[in-house]
Amino acid sequence: MRDLANKQRLLKTFIELVHINSPSFEEREIGAYLIKRLEQAGCSVLVQEYDRSFNVIGVKRGERTEAAPLLLSAHMDTIEPTEGIRITVDDEMVRSAGGTVLGSDDKSAIAQILEALDVIQEQNLSHGDIEVVFSSAEEKGLFGAKNLDCRSIRSRHAIVMDSSGSVGNIIVGAPTHITYKMLISGRPAHAGIEPEQGLSAIRVAAEVITAVPDGRIDSETTANIGIIRGGTATNVVPKEVVLHGEIRSHCDGVLTATRDLIFDTARKIAARRGVTIDIMEHEEYKTFRLREDGPFMEMMKEAFRRCGIEPALVLTGGGSDANIFNQNGICAVNISTGMQRVHSTDEFILKKDLYAGCQILLECIILHSSLRRDT
Repeated sequence: MRDLANKQRLLKTFIELVHINSPSFEEREIGAYLIKRLEQAGCSVLVQEYDRSFNVIGVKRGERTEAAPLLLSAHMDTIEPTEGIRITVDDEMVRSAGGTVLGSDDKSAIAQILEALDVIQEQNLSHGDIEVVFSSAEEKGLFGAKNLDCRSIRSRHAIVMDSSGSVGNIIVGAPTHITYKMLISGRPAHAGIEPEQGLSAIRVAAEVITAVPDGRIDSETTANIGIIRGGTATNVVPKEVVLHGEIRSHCDGVLTATRDLIFDTARKIAARRGVTIDIMEHEEYKTFRLREDGPFMEMMKEAFRRCGIEPALVLTGGGSDANIFNQNGICAVNISTGMQRVHSTDEFILKKDLYAGCQILLECIILHSSLRRDT
């Protein structure tokens, strides 16, 4: 493995990033930081605004004009709580000191990308064109990627760095994800004087929840009702309840069948109990499944092996900006950055994984420069 990245600078960049508070839709401060760093690394920078936030796009031109351009992607936002973040750094890891998340999701990826660009600049490494997208509000539903003008992206291959676990995973498939809302409307009445005049929306909702498929449906499909809201007081037969749920599947046929079963079951129960039900659904993102033997994937696997890591090709039950890129005709893999126990106050990253993720990225950039534009 070539020792290319500067470990001290990489760690310093990561620590600087995690101390910038950047919850979803509040990315201005980190955006300004990234614009400056991209320009220092020799990139031209475009800020693409949309109604709620913005994306930062950098382009670093390469002298290998015959090489296919490569897109690198990470997201700027973090889940909360991050206000007043405190971290602990020891010989092995960087972790949250408790009370907040660390923010390695996805600032470990940002640090790895910035370090890779700095190394390329300093060592004058030969490369093709590199495009960088730092998206916003990924944690709230991939908002930045969904609002990205993909027509401005020339790359047909992308490395999205937004997977947790030890460095070594290559995500080759992710599910379609739909969310839904059910509004159950009953009839209110005084619970102590004439409860028989009411139709309890809560009792109907409870019957729906217990009757519909839930949890793991099969090896590629899950369903969940995660939010229930309703009722106004203990002395009122509740008039309305709202249920929020989701379904995910790598197989669109199974997803459709599961959705239809859930919705049909809910409607039958509502009709039998004499209440009304309105159901609204929304597709968050579409599934993708990448070829494991194509030139791009073979290049990715070789980059890992050059760093002494045997890659694991895995499917995930979660979504990322890679889903959106693949929907838009860009072959995008999602790789692990080393972040662990994300979305919790126990979040951490091992220094060796932070460094290894950057080394792998540099190898990917170097190897990708051998792929021609028509590959």
